[in-house]
Amino acid sequence: MSVASAQASWSALMGAGGAQDREPGEMVEADLPAPTGVRAVGGRDQVTVSWDPVPDAIGYVVYRAGSAEGPFEVVDFGGGDVLAVPHGPFADTTDGRGGWYAVAALATVAASGPLSAPVRVGPGPADARVTVEVGSGTVPLHRVWRAMVGSEHLSHLLSEESTGGRVIGTDLSNALRRVHEELGVATVRAHGILCDDLAVVRAGAYDFTGVDRVYDAVLALGYRPVVELGFMPRELAHDPSRTVFTYAGIISPPADPDGWADLVRALVAHLVDRYGRDEVRDNWAFEVWNEANLSVFWSGTPDEYWRLYEVTARAVKEVDPGIAVGGPGSAAVGWIDGQLAVDAPVDFLSTHVYGTPPLDLRPLADGRPLLWTEWGVTPTHHHPINDTVFAAAFLLRGMRSAAGRVAALAPWVASDHFEELGRPERLLHGGFGLLTVGNLAKPKFWALKLAERLGEVERPVTLTGDGAGSLVEAWAGGSGVLVWNGTLDQSRMRGAAGLDRLVTVRFTGVAPGPHTVRVWRVDDRHGNIGARWAALGGGADWPDDEQWLALAAEDRLDEAEPAHTVTADADGTVSVEIKLPMPGIAYLELS
Repeated sequence: MSVASAQASWSALMGAGGAQDREPGEMVEADLPAPTGVRAVGGRDQVTVSWDPVPDAIGYVVYRAGSAEGPFEVVDFGGGDVLAVPHGPFADTTDGRGGWYAVAALATVAASGPLSAPVRVGPGPADARVTVEVGSGTVPLHRVWRAMVGSEHLSHLLSEESTGGRVIGTDLSNALRRVHEELGVATVRAHGILCDDLAVVRAGAYDFTGVDRVYDAVLALGYRPVVELGFMPRELAHDPSRTVFTYAGIISPPADPDGWADLVRALVAHLVDRYGRDEVRDNWAFEVWNEANLSVFWSGTPDEYWRLYEVTARAVKEVDPGIAVGGPGSAAVGWIDGQLAVDAPVDFLSTHVYGTPPLDLRPLADGRPLLWTEWGVTPTHHHPINDTVFAAAFLLRGMRSAAGRVAALAPWVASDHFEELGRPERLLHGGFGLLTVGNLAKPKFWALKLAERLGEVERPVTLTGDGAGSLVEAWAGGSGVLVWNGTLDQSRMRGAAGLDRLVTVRFTGVAPGPHTVRVWRVDDRHGNIGARWAALGGGADWPDDEQWLALAAEDRLDEAEPAHTVTADADGTVSVEIKLPMPGIAYLELS
């Protein structure tokens, strides 16, 4: 099957599958009050909607209507997953913006409180500029991107086949190494460790040789694994004909849950014996299955999944009660309430969302760590948005939102060496990776590389102006500030001139006198592999030898302009003005 055919088949499956706990789109009432303090402020080509937080809400849905009487409809920003945000303010940049707005709070992803009182759009700043004021206090900065990254199934590390002229195992290893060394990422999570390509179950006996090769490689790269327990070995499956992806991961429940539990117990005991009890207990985590709330990933019933979770968690704990196990690794923030009701240990909650920052599940977690084990700008394979600057600004928005409230937010995935629906057919094909085949950095990678420059301490920032905090955001640390301009509205993925902003960055509490300003950017002309590939012709599916060398030579993020000197006044304040396109990112360093 071609990649295009696989993509079409997958889209049809996802459209028909949906969440199994209730019909897609059905919403139940939640015992939450309507948000208060709702405001809608107009600006140039955007409306910023804000509201007061509602206790125990995990997120909010923004509605719009042409009149106060409605009908109110959800503002669809094109995320393709959950049309909710964890907090305000929210920038509506969609066609049809304006009129009247209302907001509802969510208790779960499928349980909504009532709409707020509608508000009409009011006037905003006359001048479409944003001021970012960087204060002088410091607190620890949560570099949440360091916790975890996703990967294609890790047996791919063992592959000696080639894609784009690159040996898959070697290239994927180098990609993971680069993400670890340059972005500081500590753990990696992937599907398929129990798939039959590693031959874990043979004629009723267990053979962990393939698993050992995989995890030896992972640890040698500097990572610890988040072990997603799945998919089902053929010998244990109730219906081995039910599979997912081109590598045919079996999505069936086990024929015998006790037999599955015995495999899990043996696997965990083997890992403890091989890598050390303290190592596994202190640094590894075990997640039960992947997105069982979608029928494309679990052919059983919801009750059968909860039975699977219970026997799995108990099996892990029988090896060592201190080893972390959790779930449900669900799609679109589903089944969190069900996970908390199981009769088995739950050390962490895990789930996924695409197209929006992660919702705030702390009201449900009862103090448990929250692991977003998949996250990204789109759940759609081979979507051009994955290769864009838009995706880079989205990545920063999510990381900034999640910092301090989640344990992990894992970009899906590190590398474009990815074969769920077939291997890449060309260099820029809309792959999920932070890095291309050949390990060239996409804008998403450079966004996180700039975030790494923030360092270990955070400085306070205050934003004012047209789209402040909703369109233009900032994150300050050490002697630099990261500023980006982005919307959740995916219809603007290629940019919109009316959303470009002039930004004034004011540093306070610095020493009076001269300072050097250095600027790095990610935009159409900086850190953009798509622009570089186009400049080299970009007509072929893959670069030739000379083009590979040229792209590799330019695979760096240079300063966007010559360093220049600014002078702080006697009060210790200095201002720098920059033009920031949408989408666009700038890092300013004051030394």
